[in-house]
Formats: sequence, C-alpha cells, structure tokens
Amino acid sequence: MRLLVITGPGGVGKTTVAAATGVQAAQLGSKVLVASLDPAQSLADGLDAALGPEPVEVAAGLWAVQVDAPATAARIWAPVQEIAQDALEELGVDPVSAEDLAGLPGLDELFALLAVAEQVRSGRWDLVVLDCPPSVPAFRLLSAPQALGRLLQRLLPIERRIGRLLDPGRTGDPLVEAVDRLAGELTSVGAVLSADSTSVRLVLTPEAGVVAGCRRLFTALSMAGFAVDAVVANRVLPTFGPQLKTSVSESAPTSTIGWMGERVRRQETVLNDLAESFGSVPVVRIEHAAQEPRGLGQLSALGAELSPVLDEPLPPMPRFEIDRSESGFTLRLPMPLARREELDLGRRGDELVIAVDGYRSVLALPSVLRRCQVQGARLREGVLSVEFVPDPDEFPSRWL
Repeated sequence: MRLLVITGPGGVGKTTVAAATGVQAAQLGSKVLVASLDPAQSLADGLDAALGPEPVEVAAGLWAVQVDAPATAARIWAPVQEIAQDALEELGVDPVSAEDLAGLPGLDELFALLAVAEQVRSGRWDLVVLDCPPSVPAFRLLSAPQALGRLLQRLLPIERRIGRLLDPGRTGDPLVEAVDRLAGELTSVGAVLSADSTSVRLVLTPEAGVVAGCRRLFTALSMAGFAVDAVVANRVLPTFGPQLKTSVSESAPTSTIGWMGERVRRQETVLNDLAESFGSVPVVRIEHAAQEPRGLGQLSALGAELSPVLDEPLPPMPRFEIDRSESGFTLRLPMPLARREELDLGRRGDELVIAVDGYRSVLALPSVLRRCQVQGARLREGVLSVEFVPDPDEFPSRWL
C-alpha cells in the first residue's frame, strides 16, 4: 500500500494532477482511492462525478471520496465526550461538541486527515492519492499530528497521570482517557505519514516565483522527514513548430505573438533550472491543455504524461543521524536548498526547534542528547549539523 500526498502552491492544478494520477494508476491495474480535503469540491468537478463522505467507484479500479471532517470528529469524539464533560467543567472549560471541534481553524483538515489514515490502514487500496491544501497549510497539516500530540501531553495535569500510575486498578480518569484516545488517533496518523510507503509530490507551474516557493517547501518537507518523490511542472506551454518559432522570435514584444514568445523564453529558463533546484528528484512536464482537463477521458490523457514517475521506487525517507564526536555528539539533519540567512535554530527543553523561511519544525531529541548542551551549529551542502556536548550535571563523571 502506498500513500501519495499531492501539494504545491495554490492554483497550480494540484487537484487535477491528483485525479489524473489516480486515473492512470487504476488503468494500470491498481485499486486506487483519490481523497480530497478541499471543501470546494474541485475533485468532484474534475472527475465529473458526485462524491460524498464514503468512497464512490467512478471507474474500474478507481474510487474517490470527499472527506467529511465533522463526521470524523463526531466518530472520534463521541465515545469520550460524555465522560470528559465533567472533567472539562472541573477545569473551567466549557463543554466541547464534535461540531465545535471540527469548526476550529485548522482542526477540520486535521480530522479529515484522520479519516484518510483510516482508509490507508483499512488495506482496501493499493494506492491512496491525497489531494492536500496549498504549500504552507499542507506543511502545517502534515506536521500537526506530532505537534498536537505533544501539546495534549503537556496540557494534561501531571498529577492526574501520576495518580493512575500509582493505582492502575482505579477507575479511569475521564480526562486522561479522553486525551489518551485522541493522542492515540494522532499517533496512528503520524505513523501513516512517516511510513516508508508514504511520499509527497510537488506540483508547480513554470514561473520563477512559484518555483522559489516550492524550493522552500521542499526544504521544509525534508527537514520534517517527508520524502519528496517527484516534481510535476504543470501547464507548460506547448513547443512551437520551426516556422512559428521563427515568427515568435522576430515579433515585437508588444504584439500578441511577441508576448507569447517572451512567455515561452522565460518559461524555458525556469524549466532548465528545475533540475538544479530539486537535485535528484525527477521532474515531469505536463503541457498546457487547450481546455481544463475534466472527465475521465481528458484525465486519462493527462495521466499518461505522469506515467514516468508513477511506479518510481520511493526515495529513502530523510532521517537525522547522530555521530560521536571528539567533544560530544553531532546531530545531522537534511536541509536541501536551505540558506543560512533563512535558518533559525533554538533549544526548548527536550526539543530542537528549527525554522526555515516561514516553515517551522520541532524535533524531539533522543535521550542521549537531552542530557547535553548545544555548543554550535553549521549548515553545509544541504546538511544542518548541530554540535552537542555532555552536561556535567546530567552525565555521570565516568562518562565524561
């Protein structure tokens, strides 16, 4: 089973690429589910099919679903809502309903992500294609299960947890049970997203500003441990024939043909730089269609252009490494394309907080590094190296 997350800047055709990927994979014999988190129903429009909260078969081997966040919130929250009411009121918090939860900014998409994870774990599909929100919201969404799980653990009063540990046979604390249930759901989603069978595919249009934004997203995804398996350059202007190309090159910039020629030249410059921008990640070009692809027939033609990267082996998941150094330990974290002036690094208790050009990730430090102090850091050739030295107050003297 493979999970393919499709994202990129807004308006570049992510939903169309997600739908075309699903159509092509189904035609090649896979059992595919395309899931959309977009409340605008763009996936239904692209497939020209009525979609709902349950998977609908739209073609042989191809199912699609418009994820219903409130329904998922109700299913997860309902079993603990009643027992948690008293505990919440005891803490001075107003009772929270499933509808209230799903309506909070950002939580609607998180609950939708829980529903997608359930589909992935069901074992029904060979491939699940997830049509994700644009770049920054997508990164926050993919990072949310881990971040919210840590927050829940911090918010739970420590004395309530200690009480249960000292007396395991006591009646369950409703607040602890509620938090544990939600934390368990978040952990399961995190496991799906961090699995070796999960990858992210970036969609962009060949414009300098769009590519720059995707470079930043690529750095952030690598920093957070997500593997990017391909870049799709969408809406590439078609190649002109020799006669028209000559006319274009000789036309005045103010004419219609001259304007088109300038667009083509600028686009070719961007496309030629893409390979350098994303290193070894394959780049697929999709020509700009005369009309917006809609329906299975047009999506099939578009999907054929995606076939070179459909069955590509997944890249190894970027993970941090820890090496013993002369003075202590060195933690190395992949940060491709990052620049020193865009990078911010800090230590917060047992966590390392990394921010790069608007994207933020929190890395829970392994136990050995929690007992160390940060001595320095450097960024070189796409790798962030953080130096740690043992804290004399934390390490036994014989270890120093």
